[in-house]
Amino acid sequence: MSEQAVATTVVRNDSQHRYEVWYGNSLAGFTEYRERDNDTVFIHTEVDSAFGGKGLGSALARRAIEDVIGRGRVIVARCPFIKAWLDKHPDYDEHVVGKGIKR
Repeated sequence: MSEQAVATTVVRNDSQHRYEVWYGNSLAGFTEYRERDNDTVFIHTEVDSAFGGKGLGSALARRAIEDVIGRGRVIVARCPFIKAWLDKHPDYDEHVVGKGIKR
């Protein structure tokens, strides 16, 4: 299968409290979260090194953040990867505690 033909999908797995990034039929990584009140707290992210260099971590972060926002929730970035991704994408600041949301 050619590199361009492999689909990348991100799904929310509520039972495991994580968003998963799939590369074709392979689970390539995930970001774990906890929900409390209206907050979605990102706590840990992993992408398998076998899938490095494909932009999967960025795709995972973007789609997870957009899903949280789409559900009307607030983002708390405890995970260093998600925090770093958000620092590079200030267009999401209004939805992030410690940035656009002050407490």
